[in-house]
Amino acid sequence: MHSGATNGNGHASDAGALPPLSLSILGVEPLDEFIREVADFIHYQISTRPQDLVGAVEVEAKIGILRDRDTGKRLQLPILTETILAPNAIDMRFEANMSAKQHQHYNELLNKLKTTPTSAHPSSTLAYQHLHLVDTFYAQDGGGRGDKVRVTRDEKTGTVLECVRKIRLADLNIYSPKRAADWRISVNLEVPVPPPLGTSTHSRKKDRMRYSHEEFVIDLTQVTSTAGGNAKTEVLHELELELARPEYLLSTAAKRGDANVSEHDRGAFDELIRAFVNNARILVRNADGGWQ
Repeated sequence: MHSGATNGNGHASDAGALPPLSLSILGVEPLDEFIREVADFIHYQISTRPQDLVGAVEVEAKIGILRDRDTGKRLQLPILTETILAPNAIDMRFEANMSAKQHQHYNELLNKLKTTPTSAHPSSTLAYQHLHLVDTFYAQDGGGRGDKVRVTRDEKTGTVLECVRKIRLADLNIYSPKRAADWRISVNLEVPVPPPLGTSTHSRKKDRMRYSHEEFVIDLTQVTSTAGGNAKTEVLHELELELARPEYLLSTAAKRGDANVSEHDRGAFDELIRAFVNNARILVRNADGGWQ
């Protein structure tokens, strides 16, 4: 190459330095289709939820494995990167249980973050609670959507903290072939109900470590389930991320795309979901392979 080489604009090129680049030929960054798809999914479920049922909208992401329903093995698809799967397109199941070793791995990771703020937000550390809860489940008269009532009590005091009927609205499965785990986003409706009468069908104890960060809650839980009678006790380990303020979620969803509000308010919902997706991705990418 001779010393008089030029770039496409006729200017002398300097192979040693990259000039400032535009985000695109239009000067803007193209919309992230993945995050937009998640935001559209959650917004649709919020907008079309049953209006005759008054309750809190719960949006959560669980970390786990997508398994082929026939073989029981982890899903294998001709896909190289993280992908949202079309609902009901594949015969599969989602398994949220992880090994005790993986549970410990996440516990150590989150405990470090609890005391070490990020460089981007030096004042934004994780708040921590260690909760001991007991859930008891009761069949609901008449059946219907969310046909079980869950009563949650503080294990130490017996105080009833919550009595709800949980209705699952929809799930969105995310396949992550380069990672040790996949994830699932669920949108649910938790409807408060009076304390039920009769005998519970089953119960579970939850030893839960809760980490709160800005608009999000991360729950790392050891669940001990008992079905009653001579049924075998089952111990599970689960990790989930949840939006902390359902009322704020609904407020931002109502303003999404509204030309009568500020640009900041108009985009707040998508920004909230972007951070939600990023946090879920961080948890998935820190999985170390200890899945059952």
